[in-house]
Amino acid sequence: MEPQFNKVSIIGLGLIGGSLAAGLKQRGLARWICAYDSDPRALVAGIEMGVIDESAESIKNCTSGSDLVILCVPVLSIKGALAELPDVRGIITDVGSVKHPVIKAAREIFGEVPAHFVPGHPIAGSEKHGVEAANPDLFENHKVILTPLDSADSGAVSAVEQLWKSMGAQVMKMTPGHHDSVFAKTSHLPHLLAYALVDMLSAQGDSLEIFEYAAGGFRDFSRIAASDPVMWRDIFKANDEKVLDSLDQYLEELGGIRNLIAEGKMDELEDLFKRAKIARDHFSAISEQSSILDGAS
Repeated sequence: MEPQFNKVSIIGLGLIGGSLAAGLKQRGLARWICAYDSDPRALVAGIEMGVIDESAESIKNCTSGSDLVILCVPVLSIKGALAELPDVRGIITDVGSVKHPVIKAAREIFGEVPAHFVPGHPIAGSEKHGVEAANPDLFENHKVILTPLDSADSGAVSAVEQLWKSMGAQVMKMTPGHHDSVFAKTSHLPHLLAYALVDMLSAQGDSLEIFEYAAGGFRDFSRIAASDPVMWRDIFKANDEKVLDSLDQYLEELGGIRNLIAEGKMDELEDLFKRAKIARDHFSAISEQSSILDGAS
């Protein structure tokens, strides 16, 4: 089978960029993969691991002649990367967790969002960092959100969609604003809560004893606090307005729960728990049905 792309350029060879490169290699989707990273050690590791064919000393050199450029840098670094791509004729996409600053950066750099730019966001990751943790199957059975504008070239959108499907991902589309609102609630807020909880517990004297007796639920929830701090700092800065809205709603909910406990209103507290359980069970049923349908298709 012919490769989907002749030359793919990956800007930012960390976990996501490295996993993309490894997945492209494993599936024969690209004839040649070039990468650029501000850390030369990542490029050396990428070559040694065999996930890329070539490294470059600049974004411009890396992307020359590419028919696909994938920006895998932190959200607040995407504008600087886009500024190095004025002559790129191929498709451009990204993996940023927040979309409105990416769209804004493209307009500022190019005057308008290029038709061949297809913003994206793979809902996959790991608490591990760096290209050394690259996994060619990282995106298998995970969702990828694409947020193309109405002015986007349909061929470019189709090519990016097919790329992710070839990686085993389920592709969905939504507007950039809706994306940022949804993920402020379902991803950004939970990460913020995990960081805050772990920081609070670790500051309370004998933190090792607290973590030693932590149950599985705590381990599962707190695991995301091991994520890349720089990446998440950028995400919260880039999506601050929607994160603050979600955080305010959550704080109001917590205040109500505190009052129920303080006032001994256990029946009302149980009703709240029941509502949450029903909602969670419904979500689980939908997710399980979706997985079954995906497997049958």
